[in-house]
Amino acid sequence: MAQTNGAEAGAPGRKESAGGEEIIVCRDVHKWYGEYHALRGITTTINKAQVVVVFGPSGSGKSTFIRTINRLEEHQRGQIIVDGIELTNDVRNIDAIRRDVGMVFQSFNLFPHLTVMGNITLAPMKVRKMPRDAARQSAMELLERVGIPEQADKYPAQLSGGQQQRVAIARALAMQPNIMLFDEPTSALDPEMIKEVLDVMHELADSGMTMIVVSHEMGFAREVGDRMMMFDQGMIVEDGPPQQVFEDPQSERTKLFLKQILS
Repeated sequence: MAQTNGAEAGAPGRKESAGGEEIIVCRDVHKWYGEYHALRGITTTINKAQVVVVFGPSGSGKSTFIRTINRLEEHQRGQIIVDGIELTNDVRNIDAIRRDVGMVFQSFNLFPHLTVMGNITLAPMKVRKMPRDAARQSAMELLERVGIPEQADKYPAQLSGGQQQRVAIARALAMQPNIMLFDEPTSALDPEMIKEVLDVMHELADSGMTMIVVSHEMGFAREVGDRMMMFDQGMIVEDGPPQQVFEDPQSERTKLFLKQILS
């Protein structure tokens, strides 16, 4: 299946036309787990301020793809360039990219022994050497932004799933990233908690953040996404603006998958 480049193939998205400057470039990226070929020649370009929603069946390579972008997974072949820095085995490059790329996981991954404030301030103080008072002030501003400033002194176990995920988003934003990666951020949440997390992500997208979101939240993709990518068997089989993907998908595999999840 031929790879597509949404920066060329798709119509301009909400914010794409404002700049169009490349921030993530993948060229023929391959990833194996032993004999299993998880990514099969991923070639794509993502521009600054784009919101890209990645979807597809389980085991199709979606999460592996975004985890290669901040080196949580190592690709074995091809080239990944993030904000002008190529991801190689050079630890300095990996550290530089991780400082600029925030990650939000399905299972929150908060430190249970730290308060909300402690979770948010830890990395800025340790990695960016931010003074404690400045880190706490920034954390409170972020908690205001995600709508839970009153939870600052609580521990993760005292919060709902939706609140924990909003803390996880605030923690990622505390490092002042240029790119945010979301790996199925709502899939572990009860239905009534999903909207509060999606609302935060909507605001983040409107602020101009570059975002790659692995999700099957099709309403979010339609309303907020600039591009949608469908993965299947380690390849991108569809890449285009949401209107095209929903109304005129080019791949038969996409048509079948959307029919199953939208029916």
